[in-house]
Amino acid sequence: MLQTMRIKNLTAFPEANLQFSPHLNVFAGENGTGKSHLLKAAYCLLAVSADGGRRQDAQAPTKSVLQTRVADKLVNVFRPEALGRIARRKQGRERCEIGLSFRNKKLNIRCSFSTKSKSEVSIDHLPGAWVKKPPVFLPTRELLSIYPGFVAVYDNHYLEFEETWRDTCLLLGAPFLRGPKEKRVRTLLGPLEKSMGGKVVLDKGGRFYLSIPGQGKMEIPLVAEGLRKIAMLARLISTGSLLDQGYLFWDEPETNLNPKLIKEVAGAILHLSCNGVQVFIATHSLFLMRELYIQMQTEQFAAVSGRFFSLSRHEMDVHISQGDSLDDVSPIVSLDEELAQSDRYLEIA
Repeated sequence: MLQTMRIKNLTAFPEANLQFSPHLNVFAGENGTGKSHLLKAAYCLLAVSADGGRRQDAQAPTKSVLQTRVADKLVNVFRPEALGRIARRKQGRERCEIGLSFRNKKLNIRCSFSTKSKSEVSIDHLPGAWVKKPPVFLPTRELLSIYPGFVAVYDNHYLEFEETWRDTCLLLGAPFLRGPKEKRVRTLLGPLEKSMGGKVVLDKGGRFYLSIPGQGKMEIPLVAEGLRKIAMLARLISTGSLLDQGYLFWDEPETNLNPKLIKEVAGAILHLSCNGVQVFIATHSLFLMRELYIQMQTEQFAAVSGRFFSLSRHEMDVHISQGDSLDDVSPIVSLDEELAQSDRYLEIA
């Protein structure tokens, strides 16, 4: 379980020490405040560590190996022209620092690089072991409709897509989970399949379909985009990628979802939190945050603890306040605007 992330001079953030919940972590703020940057930074270090443990020639982590892999991952995920471009912009030479601390202290890792760096990373704290479970990163766009052949094209051509897309497509193509955990998977899938009206299937040709009882298979590109996002989540649950000690990073899960589906997604997020998945989401949806809060007050999700992070811009920098509820953090401008609009509407009505 990831306990803290310490950053210094990362994009627009001068410095922050983020304390995480083992269950649900919500980053809220206006567009351009860097919500996605925080998710991507944590994801990069986790993904490199998990990949190191999966390799056939896996040995204990070494600085020489991690320096190259962390640098490559940061560049491939953030997509800057040079690594130093994701350091905070200011006059003179500065260093960007990113550090993760875990419940298992052997996994702790800290790295840094300068604003002048093209692709060089310094490993300031070397972990003593690899992360066992690969993290999952869901972008704002669904990926099932572009899945056929995407990984092969990505690996053989220069594409301006974040590497998170490739990573997630690899997980989407994994086989179904079988064995003792299958019953728990079915419990998680039930509400999602009810929302979609069917089950997600992958044919031998590498195309996804929604199998609807009594109607046959419908090609995923013909399914509404909101349902495709639900289907993507369902597929990752069915393969076991989102189960037991996993990590889910989801950038604006509410995008292209109607309020009814947002409620279903909120429930799915909390179900995952109850089943050993540490969830990190970035959002500016008041509806989603309220729905999460409402469902967390029910007996079903009473055990789920939440942690909220409010991002606000002050001149050229972004500051972060954090707490165990929305009431504990600084006001979020985008949410205030939604509430203000409701007041204006009631005055007219």
